Amino acid sequence: MDTTDLDLNCMTFTRFVLEQQASHPNAHGDLTNVMLSIQTAVKATSAYVRRAGIDNHMGMAGETNVQGEDQKKLDVISNQIFINLLKSSYNCCMLVSEENETVIEVEDERKGKYIVTFDPLDGSSNIDCLVSIGSIFGIFSKPEGELTAKSVLQSGRHLVASGYALYGSATMMVVALNNQVNGFMLEPSQGEFLLIEKNMRIPDKGKIYSINEGYRNMWDKSVLEYVEAKQKRKQPARYIGSMVADVHRTIKYGGIFLYPATETSPSGKLRVLYECLPMAHIVETAGGKATTGKIDMMDYQPKSLHERAPIFLGSKDDVDEYLSFVKMNEK
Repeated sequence: MDTTDLDLNCMTFTRFVLEQQASHPNAHGDLTNVMLSIQTAVKATSAYVRRAGIDNHMGMAGETNVQGEDQKKLDVISNQIFINLLKSSYNCCMLVSEENETVIEVEDERKGKYIVTFDPLDGSSNIDCLVSIGSIFGIFSKPEGELTAKSVLQSGRHLVASGYALYGSATMMVVALNNQVNGFMLEPSQGEFLLIEKNMRIPDKGKIYSINEGYRNMWDKSVLEYVEAKQKRKQPARYIGSMVADVHRTIKYGGIFLYPATETSPSGKLRVLYECLPMAHIVETAGGKATTGKIDMMDYQPKSLHERAPIFLGSKDDVDEYLSFVKMNEK
């Protein structure tokens, strides 16, 4: 039989993380277990997303989360999936979810050394109209000393790994680990994530800018002038309204994703621990840049669990151009 055109040496996500573990002689497999638990959570969430309409899991759950946002049924389902699987890894000590008001402490008998922050279903307002949605996660090491609720309040420089899952025309996981970003696509017939994009790199400059222009009259001067400069150059705008989808496109094609502060959200809207920092880590690892407009996003030190911040991320040259408008307006 001619097997020339067959890939008989599949690099699955499981194999990939095991090889990463083997390349570090002092590793004990703890991070591997956390990553594999996240993979399972993503597979399960993807399955629920695909069947949401058929199984009547669309629509509201009838509750609000800590943000005061109405919860969708899939918000509740995906959140519990992530919590259950991360606890069952036996390698996490604390979890932080968008859907939970306080830190989720792992029981002593299952406690490990990693802190995982996550948005179990990003862009869930798009669920009912079948627009791409996703999951976002960041993995931190437990700091030395006594474990308290403040142990989760770490800057992005302490991230060990981060990633997102995109539930779109296909299900894809993009993971930043060991100074490299890799993309894995779920192969439905095998039920395995296969490596399809190795060492993903964001272009130094792109043409696309991504921002919700519905808030135009509430932007500060630097954001407004920057967007107007883009429009004068007839550069295309693309905005989906799901951070995962917008950032994924930005990594693929280059450009900039902007989510600034507004008059109604003066501190920004996206949450630092489980949206801004993991995405900044991925983009920076892929050769891009992320900022609050004042400091590098990765240097941001959150002071509270659900703290929000503005974020501007993407190609280095595009982010630097935006910062030049900020600097010009500071004079």
